[in-house]
Amino acid sequence: MILQMSAIGKRFSSPEGTVQALESVSLSVAAGELVVVEGPSGCGKSTLLLAAGGLLAPDQGQVRVDDQDLYALNPERRARFRARSIGFVFQQFHLIPYLSVFDNVLAPSMALPRPEAENRALQLIETLGLSDRQRHFPPTLSTGERQRTALARALLNQPQLLLADEPTGNLDPQNTDAVFAHLAEFAQAGGAVLVVTHDAQAARHTGRVVALRGGRMVDDRNHQTLQPEEGDQNQRSVP
Repeated sequence: MILQMSAIGKRFSSPEGTVQALESVSLSVAAGELVVVEGPSGCGKSTLLLAAGGLLAPDQGQVRVDDQDLYALNPERRARFRARSIGFVFQQFHLIPYLSVFDNVLAPSMALPRPEAENRALQLIETLGLSDRQRHFPPTLSTGERQRTALARALLNQPQLLLADEPTGNLDPQNTDAVFAHLAEFAQAGGAVLVVTHDAQAARHTGRVVALRGGRMVDDRNHQTLQPEEGDQNQRSVP
């Protein structure tokens, strides 16, 4: 199991009092799975994703990635683990505007230097159809190109777990299909993918949908695993 979240609880203080963002949520994502967590704004989806990625410590429960308890690590070790094992894709992309597509994709190598990073960046840029845009800057890209650049960046360090927060919220149907095709390909190669979205239509892109309402999991249906090919359990050829 790549991701295991057990009885996660998280509260926030507000002027109106305490808000229970998550209440005893348990969720597991295995290698080969693409899981969509859907629910309306304010139901706790982003809080769940941040906790899964080691960016927001829960008040209760445990988060394990590749059998590592994320919040048992000190902040420095957790940051290194996150850089090595977890990729993030956000709705607003978070690209660096003064860096080219190539340099944005290469940026994670600053936290985790690898000798093959430049070749890997070029491979991802080609795979995601961005070769003719690699020297362009984010403000000159279409919305779909920016999202594909963000996806390439998330894949650079060959993570085991890919977390996506509303990755298609700004995209048209054609680009939405393209992004989910790449996420599914990552899962089929042996990775684990967790997508959170308010778009109920995203369910058509996966075999497993988890419904979140008011910080509680209310449904977990249509379980289906995208089986990695033989030999890919430990060594993946990620797009």
